[in-house]
Amino acid sequence: SGQVRGLCGTFNGDQRDEFTTPEGDVEPGVAAFANAFRAAGACPALGPGIPDPCGGFPGSRERAEAACAVLMGPAFQ
Repeated sequence: SGQVRGLCGTFNGDQRDEFTTPEGDVEPGVAAFANAFRAAGACPALGPGIPDPCGGFPGSRERAEAACAVLMGPAFQ
């Protein structure tokens, strides 16, 4: 606790600084924060909207919904 910083946050109990960049700036949005860690040329920069994680992987939504249905089902009530 209090010794980490990066894409997984700061883990110090203060949610206001979870989006701290490598330069020490606190970004207000997810896209700007993620872009601060992006390796130049390795992948495209994120736009202002949050991409749909299922968009790049055909069939992912159906598999995720099936897995969640088990967790939300009677076995875990």
